[in-house]
Parts: sequence; structure tokens; C-alpha cells
Amino acid sequence: MFRIGELANRHGINTDTLRFYEKHGLLQPSARQDNGYRAYNQADDQRLAFILRAKSVGFSLGEIAELLSIEVDKANRVCSDVKELVDEKLVKVSEKIAELERFRQSLQILSDGCCGGPHSAEHCTILQALESFEPDDMQPSYSK
Repeated sequence: MFRIGELANRHGINTDTLRFYEKHGLLQPSARQDNGYRAYNQADDQRLAFILRAKSVGFSLGEIAELLSIEVDKANRVCSDVKELVDEKLVKVSEKIAELERFRQSLQILSDGCCGGPHSAEHCTILQALESFEPDDMQPSYSK
């Protein structure tokens, strides 16, 4: 059995993180000791490791909860349930990467259009662009 601090230390997290996972229903202590301390067993340790691995690849708490529900009922679930979750996350990540790439391109256009000199910012092309252009105006011509 592990106390909360011991379990947290084993995984390189703090006790507040464990309490946060408890609050969101991802992890529950196996027992309470006579002194009221949380007590975690080996299964709890493995569950926490699962949570942290899922978090490390970008799953949200809700998605982790869904993965855990499949994990505890593997015999009655199918691989396609898990794959669907992963594929949905992959689409979201791909969309976010595309959005970030558009941001990068827009910022590059702004930066390239500015002399960056010691002159007054009264005629700064970046400020002028942000004041007058629509967001789509700053997209590279090949992405329109």
C-alpha cells in the first residue's frame, strides 16, 4: 500500500495532482487508513501510470475517463472503440497543427513587412496591418 505522497513521488507528480484526478473520478484510493490517510494499492499505481501516459500523448481528462472505462471493461469492448477515440483525437490535433501553421505564416508575413528599425512606431507596418486588415488578408496568397 502507498500513501498519497509515496504514490505521487513514484510518478514524479505532486499530491495535488492526485487529488485533482480523484476529484474528477479518474482515480480513487483503495482504502483509508485509521488515521484518515489515503491508501493506494498496486492496481491504483498502475491506473495512475495509465492516466499519466494517456495525458502525455495529449488526451484530455474526459478522453482519459473514456479510455479508462474501456480499460476496465475490455472483455465487453472492441478495439474499434479505442481506435475511434484515437482517430478523433488525431483529427483534432491535425486541425490544431494546421491552425498553428496559419498563425505562423501570418506572423511571418507581418514580420517580413516590417523594417524593424529605430523609427517611430507611427508608421509601423505591423500596427497598420493589425488595425486595418481582415485576418484572411494576412494569409499567404498560396493558402487562399
